[in-house]
Amino acid sequence: MSASTAPQAASGDVMPTDGPVVVVGMGVTGCAVASALAARGYEVIAADDRPSDAVRRLAGADAEFGEIHDSTDAGLLRNLLSDAAAVVPAPGVPPRHFSYTLATAAGVPVVSELDLAAQWDSRPLAAITGTNGKTTVTTLTERMLNRSGITAIGAGNTDIALVDALDRGVSTFVVESSSFRLHRARRFAPAVAAWLNLAPDHLDWHADLRDYAASKARIWAVQGPDDVAVVPFGDTDIEPWTSGIRSRRVTFARPQQLNAPCDVHYERGILVAHGDRIAAVEDLPRRRPHDLSNAAAATAVALGMGASAEAVAAELRSFDGLPHRLAFAGSVGDVSFYNDSKATAPHATVAALRGFSDAVLIAGGRNKGLDLGDLAAVAGHVHGVVAIGEAAGEVVDCFSQPACGQIELVSADSMRKAVEAAHRMAQPGRDVVLSPGCASFDWYSSYGERGEHFATAVADLAERVRSRFATADRR
Repeated sequence: MSASTAPQAASGDVMPTDGPVVVVGMGVTGCAVASALAARGYEVIAADDRPSDAVRRLAGADAEFGEIHDSTDAGLLRNLLSDAAAVVPAPGVPPRHFSYTLATAAGVPVVSELDLAAQWDSRPLAAITGTNGKTTVTTLTERMLNRSGITAIGAGNTDIALVDALDRGVSTFVVESSSFRLHRARRFAPAVAAWLNLAPDHLDWHADLRDYAASKARIWAVQGPDDVAVVPFGDTDIEPWTSGIRSRRVTFARPQQLNAPCDVHYERGILVAHGDRIAAVEDLPRRRPHDLSNAAAATAVALGMGASAEAVAAELRSFDGLPHRLAFAGSVGDVSFYNDSKATAPHATVAALRGFSDAVLIAGGRNKGLDLGDLAAVAGHVHGVVAIGEAAGEVVDCFSQPACGQIELVSADSMRKAVEAAHRMAQPGRDVVLSPGCASFDWYSSYGERGEHFATAVADLAERVRSRFATADRR
């Protein structure tokens, strides 16, 4: 595509129009960005560090998409960027990747997917970030809006990239906004933007915790006075990052902050928003502490986007959670098993285990550069720990500290053995919780696959126990 036939850019647009666009990283978002650019008349050059056969076939099936190149070849990538108008890295491409260095050297702007969406579409959107709870709050908000007659779709750090969602026939978007996506955003301006919580995570991608937090703080950076910033009440980790907020603040409280002087809070077992009663806690299917925090945050966001209080209450009373987030996985005898495979950082495990007492924890996997010593905060909620994966030794070391008291510790080299060991350790009538505090990529391709294998191992053990008792009864 020549410069004369390129799409015409309006003043202030982030995407130059005088050359091809190089998209680096061909995951879900990268492929969606490449296709969206091609559909809008841009010449697209695709690159990936490990271009799979499936992605190559996808590229070959779309004439506008073009051939996919190996971005580990610095010389090739330098040539690709020499005539490029812009480079759009996929969210998972870390800032240390040399595509950034080469783009800077060539004077080529680096553009985020969120900024592309902001350039191409002006429909209102809500955005949610945080170390934990993003997907749940995004889902709740989307459903609350749809119940209110406001057509909405969840996008971003989900199976649907935001640029892909633009082609859906909805009136608004609810964007799960990871630190990776926000890191590069410069014109992304949500009508309502919530930051749920902050704890160390993704320090294998970010330079340090400050860089991680600064990326998340960008969710409020371009908001104006007519927009809404949803802020957790009394959160000393997030408060220092709120000084630049120009939008209207709406605060939400966590359940332990009873009668907190803020906009959305819990009062005598009732969720109250802006002075109105929304729902009784006893009517909610999910009401562990982190569930109630998510409910308050989603209520603040949805009401800020125009949802009705009635629709918000109805969704909270029907919402039974999402897969791999403290989902009931079955029982073996009188021991209940819970799948919290989505907990890929210690902070998430700590939040989950605070809702249990005297449980057995299955933890470990691939550490993301975090201090697993933070897991020790759950010592008072568990009497046994089964350590798994690459980080098993770190997990054992954490719970071996004198401050943790007498906790039974074992290691397992497979999920099946971990489930069996946890069942042996569990007290009658108590719980086993898979809440790893680590990524899944040592044994599995995703936290979802890890959670599904856990559920299968629980079902297999339950069947073996039933068969054993049935055989004994026949004797």
